[in-house]
Amino acid sequence: MTDAKPTDAAPTDAKPDPSRRVYETPPTDRPITEAEAARAAKLAANEHIKIASGYLRGTLADGLLKHATGAISEDDGQLVKFHGMYLQDDRDLRPERTKKKLDKAYSFMIRLRIAGGVVTPKQWLVLDDIATTYAGGALRATTRQTFQYHGVIKSNLKRAMAAIDSALLDTIAACGDVNRNVMAATNPAQVQAHKAAYQLGKDISDSLLPKTNAWREIWLDGERVVGGEDAAEVEPIYGKTYLPRKFKIVVAVPPSNEVDVFAHDLGFIAILDKKGAVTGWNVTVGGGMGMTHGETDTFPRTADVMLFCAPADAVKVAEAVMTVQRDWGNRTNRKNARLKYTIERYGLAAFRAEVEKRVGKTLADPKPFTFTSNGDRFGWTPGEDGRHHLTLYVPSGRIKDVEGGPRFLTGLRRIAEVHEGDFRLTANQNVIIANVPEAQRAAIEALVDEYGLTKGAGALRRNSIACVALPTCGLALSESERFLPGLMDELETSLARHGLQDEPITIRSTGCPNGCARPFIAEIALVGRGPERYHLYLGAAFDGSRLGKLYREDASPAEIVETLDPLFADYAKGRKKGEHFGDFLIRAGHVARTVNGPDFHDRTGALKTAAAA
Repeated sequence: MTDAKPTDAAPTDAKPDPSRRVYETPPTDRPITEAEAARAAKLAANEHIKIASGYLRGTLADGLLKHATGAISEDDGQLVKFHGMYLQDDRDLRPERTKKKLDKAYSFMIRLRIAGGVVTPKQWLVLDDIATTYAGGALRATTRQTFQYHGVIKSNLKRAMAAIDSALLDTIAACGDVNRNVMAATNPAQVQAHKAAYQLGKDISDSLLPKTNAWREIWLDGERVVGGEDAAEVEPIYGKTYLPRKFKIVVAVPPSNEVDVFAHDLGFIAILDKKGAVTGWNVTVGGGMGMTHGETDTFPRTADVMLFCAPADAVKVAEAVMTVQRDWGNRTNRKNARLKYTIERYGLAAFRAEVEKRVGKTLADPKPFTFTSNGDRFGWTPGEDGRHHLTLYVPSGRIKDVEGGPRFLTGLRRIAEVHEGDFRLTANQNVIIANVPEAQRAAIEALVDEYGLTKGAGALRRNSIACVALPTCGLALSESERFLPGLMDELETSLARHGLQDEPITIRSTGCPNGCARPFIAEIALVGRGPERYHLYLGAAFDGSRLGKLYREDASPAEIVETLDPLFADYAKGRKKGEHFGDFLIRAGHVARTVNGPDFHDRTGALKTAAAA
């Protein structure tokens, strides 16, 4: 990327003409917060739940005491997301339990809020202990650059939360209609820029954190604040109804786009001087991955590069962007409530003008920048300060001991016991053992080898992501984490047959179209439609700046391999030097280029038949 627009922007004749676009007039009022008015306005159900919740309290405290079921009430199931949890059940066990007329095997997923994904060795050991005590011996590094636990039963929730608090960590706002975990660039070679990115991510996270005391009251038996939920100042930024939908912020440092800045509501792209110091930030708005199958008014969207701001203004800009979304976002239809739809409805120019009004100054236009990839660096990387950083490949981020394979949980525990630096999670579900002194490098390397930890993988796997999906996610339509490794076995065989085994290609899989693994910006994307059925998307950009296009519907795993093999053959024969797979498929006429979100559902399918290899 050599200018302030995403790489491979559509040809001029393919771009929509903004001057012909008719935008709606933005609202001028704050969101409705009174129950009667909300009913009259026919707001979405979640708006009523938030208004009635007493700033996220609901009946959660009472529900935890009801031991007849492992579940909580439906309304509390929405509120508990703001506390960093989802109610789930083991879907593998559903048929047998239903047959025996038993309740579902309910449990909770707990997600932590760790801005920038950095934890100390001491914190790692506490998180490991929670995993082995309450969560089936597994930690999971997520695509949100944080940890989550699965399988925590209701009776253990408060114990687990107390243990998390003891590590000076929490789960506040890790889920729900709020600013979620802020992600930041992890490229260990860029020490100066990484520090600036991490600090900005942390500052934004702290600034936009909900102020309600509900989390401490419910999970840590904290003292109820005098006035409780009636205190007018309890949520000075969010108000009673918080945001219309989830809100995600990332901080990127070129040339690596490993946080996928274009896939998020709000992004900051570092603009560096010749010495690698941050001079300011380009601000992106309106990205997002989720959609609904069969509903073309929902779509993924890549973010627009809106403006440039000085470092001193970045936190103010973040708050302004989020509060404009708070006031302008759709609160009647949650499927069209993300910032990407707000930008489409009111236009980027009007949105920028309102952001600048709230910041209190006119801001500059974006500066040039370049991204080259959205993957991680594996193996050892020297930092500019003489310290060393080891990035481990962790398949689907599942930190556990694999029988006959890598012993991630035990090995990383042993490393945490002696490590003098810190750990960093990446947005691609991998783990960096960071800030290793030269004198300790050999000892860390020996432990990595002893426990079989992986310092890399084949080109395809290095650029792969999968969401959890079955058996725990209630939204999953098909497998993902358990499906992708086997598919990659077959695709690696196909790639090797065409001499492409070392060619980096991004591949991502999700069990549904909500897009937790950011599939729509992967060169090969599998999105679940039903048991062993996936939509296949192709043609995204390797640096994460362009969406893919639906190429084949409802494909079985065998049909996916059958479809991709001739395309690999064509790529091997017809690619230009340095040309990535997604770019080639568009240039060779196999699939249409996606300009942006509204164009996502147009011109789908194969444009020509790929000859059998």
